[in-house]
Amino acid sequence: MDVRNSFLHGDLTKTVYMKQPEGFVDKEHHDHVCLLHKSLYGLKQAPRAWFDKFSNFLLKFGFFCSIRDPSLFICAKNNDAIFLLLYVDDMVITGNSSGLLNSLLDALNQQFRMKNLGELHYFLGIQAQFHPQGLFLSQQKYAEDLLIEAAMSNCSSVATPLSQQLNRTPMQDKLFKNPKYFRSLVGKLQYLTLTRPDIQFAVNYVCHKMHAPTVSDFQLLKRILRYIKGTTTMGISFNKNTDYKMRVFSDSDYNGFQSSNRSTGGFCTFHGNNIISWSSKKQPTVSKSSIEAEYRAMSEATSKITWLVNLLQDLGVPQFHKPELFCDNLIQVSMLAQSTLPLIITMFENK
Repeated sequence: MDVRNSFLHGDLTKTVYMKQPEGFVDKEHHDHVCLLHKSLYGLKQAPRAWFDKFSNFLLKFGFFCSIRDPSLFICAKNNDAIFLLLYVDDMVITGNSSGLLNSLLDALNQQFRMKNLGELHYFLGIQAQFHPQGLFLSQQKYAEDLLIEAAMSNCSSVATPLSQQLNRTPMQDKLFKNPKYFRSLVGKLQYLTLTRPDIQFAVNYVCHKMHAPTVSDFQLLKRILRYIKGTTTMGISFNKNTDYKMRVFSDSDYNGFQSSNRSTGGFCTFHGNNIISWSSKKQPTVSKSSIEAEYRAMSEATSKITWLVNLLQDLGVPQFHKPELFCDNLIQVSMLAQSTLPLIITMFENK
């Protein structure tokens, strides 16, 4: 659903004045100002005022706000449940009771100017396709628009987003002439990683070049775009026929950034056979050994596991098994096996 003129619904809690709008200036009192009773577009208070207005309405209806995700609201009455995910004025609503959903929709239409967009198919640039086995999410249109903006809609595709020899590219020190254009494309690529874990590492790598991008950095960026050209239809699929056990795979490369001697840590989280979270980023400090780099990566993964388990509890999804955290370092496994972490630490062969 979508809310029309959402920022006009907010109530101001502080005194705010504004100049008389152009075309509506009082000729006799042209030096007067207007006292606002409600928020307007352009006010820095408008987003918060709108969120307060809408969240208070949901709380009165019977929702509670998730502590783990403030944009998620949950309403549970007896065996009925409704989940509402809000992003500014766009929202996704689902539940297991048509009666409770209809009562919510009626209350929303009475309080706000709502627009029902029907079954979920496109939300914040993400396309949703339902199939008998579950759900498929992709950003095909977003990727195609990105290629058009980069003037690479007719380029040839490549098989991988990055080359293996990243430190041997030519023209390392020649600065790129338009760094603002470089940062704009990289920022759009970051949003594409919402449904594309295959480009997470590559996008993270070029993100570290935004301060002073070189010509070779722009060539790496163009290679990622060429890879996207051949994989615009790729995304993530959620299969409903799976177990609910959480499995997390963690890894790191020691001293991957030779310029700063820092390592890159990454992990991916599976709920059953469905991937639900992934990350790849440079570690904030220098690791003295590969064991320390692995431990930092596992620490980040453990934090994510804790957050996900708590979020699943808010959603009413039971966890009958402890999450499993996989790593490929024998010393690290032996160290963590003796700790009191509420996880099952498993080692997999590094191929």
